[in-house]
Amino acid sequence: MALYQKDTTVKRFPVVDRGPSHYEEIAGRALENSINHLNPYFANKLCGSEGAVEFRDGGVYTYDTHGKRYLDCLGGYGIFNVGHRHPKVIAAVKAQLDQVCLHSQDLLNPWAGHLASQLAAIAPGDIQYAFFCNSGTEAVEGALKLARLYTGKTEIISTKNAYHGVSMGALSATGRDCFRKPFEPLLNGFTHVPFGDIKALEKAITKNTAAVILEPIQGEGGINVPSEGYLRKVRQLTKKKGVLLILDEVQTGLGRTGRMFACDHEGVVPDIICLAKALGGGVMPIGAFMASAKVWKVLEPNPSIHNSTFGGNPLACTAASATIEVLMEEHLPARAAVMGNHFMRRLQELKKKYPKHINEARGRGLLIGLEFSTQALRVDVQTELFHRGVLVAATMNSNRTIRIEPPLIITESQINFMIDTLESILSEITEIPQDEPEVVVKPVKKLVKKLVKKSVKKAVRKPAKKSAKKPVKAKTSSKAKAKTTAKAKKSSTKAKAKASTKAKGSNKSKAKTKVAAKAKSAPKAKAKKAKKAK
Repeated sequence: MALYQKDTTVKRFPVVDRGPSHYEEIAGRALENSINHLNPYFANKLCGSEGAVEFRDGGVYTYDTHGKRYLDCLGGYGIFNVGHRHPKVIAAVKAQLDQVCLHSQDLLNPWAGHLASQLAAIAPGDIQYAFFCNSGTEAVEGALKLARLYTGKTEIISTKNAYHGVSMGALSATGRDCFRKPFEPLLNGFTHVPFGDIKALEKAITKNTAAVILEPIQGEGGINVPSEGYLRKVRQLTKKKGVLLILDEVQTGLGRTGRMFACDHEGVVPDIICLAKALGGGVMPIGAFMASAKVWKVLEPNPSIHNSTFGGNPLACTAASATIEVLMEEHLPARAAVMGNHFMRRLQELKKKYPKHINEARGRGLLIGLEFSTQALRVDVQTELFHRGVLVAATMNSNRTIRIEPPLIITESQINFMIDTLESILSEITEIPQDEPEVVVKPVKKLVKKLVKKSVKKAVRKPAKKSAKKPVKAKTSSKAKAKTTAKAKKSSTKAKAKASTKAKGSNKSKAKTKVAAKAKSAPKAKAKKAKKAK
């Protein structure tokens, strides 16, 4: 007999497009599975009141199951630099599927070697060697380990509001308490200084400092661009102090800021560089950390000291190789610079027109942050953009700021559509909404029922039995409460006084009764004594 029984009838996810009636089923099942098996809060937040579920994409657009088209100005947090499903990347991965998907681990991997040589050709300065992993967080973890291994030191300096990932090492470098505190104690030896403050950085360096890790432009921090020359000063300082410089280009790299790497704007060459997100062309997940031959040499005695089962797999490497070719052939870094300038010019015009709504527009290339006067306004604008077919998102460490991070293939007319849509929304907001405490939204069961129909009835939990409601006492003000307590005290003291008076009276009456009884019995007692005497 089985130890437990479970319903194993799992429906296959529909991949064939069978028309509009089929879309409702897909949307309903997607929401059902997300609420029951992923994260109910995110299911509600991402799906929204429209029940929007992603179904297909292409170029700069994403489409939901209702057929609604969205202009993607979010770019999957920076993964779609070459656009959604670029034909060259898709074709390369399809061809690779017919040859080798995952490598054996015991033979040389030619796809990883080819990609490493491509990256070495475009990387800053003498960066030559690469280790492949599956994400930006993993890339940062590897970079931190390499820095400690090479220097023999343990201290790492990062910046406040930085975001480097959420695994234990990367989280230790991340500069936001709301991510860090629930998991403390984290790794020892991590210090955080204000971003852009070279003096604070210099003070923080000690004889035990192994490396400084920075984002050239803080992404989740709110698209914070440091003052001109900051990166150069950091590089000069780290060289002077004998400290390694790790640049986290996971979000800024591969053309996003108008150059192949953000550090290229100031001609800075780090000791270690981290890549991910756009490296997979929006088709495959892949990350990498790279370093010079001098730093990499420390890995030679024991190359397995840091490894990854799926890192550098043929499918991911093939997608990344095709992505680099697209970036070069279509001159996408230069295109990002031109389109970014147009975007910024239009946003600055909006800022002048709506100074009470917009605090600042900042960024470089097509990595742009738009900061609103309140978080509530940002939420309203972001929500309305979604309803009108434009995707944007807030930055994690700056809740008033939306990121604008579209594919680098976006056109001027598409940018104008986004700006015009934004302007029409701002023109309708006459009163700036003020911030209130965040309310946690409960899972949207009504929406589930509507979308999933009969198939979701099993998924929706039965409502709990109604318990007898206790009468709700009316709320009273502090003054009323004070009066009530004063009256209660007076009445209680009066009651006590009456009780004590009654008690005294009763005691007196008892005493009188006893005296009277004694008086009556006195002559009888005397007569008895006289008889006894006779």
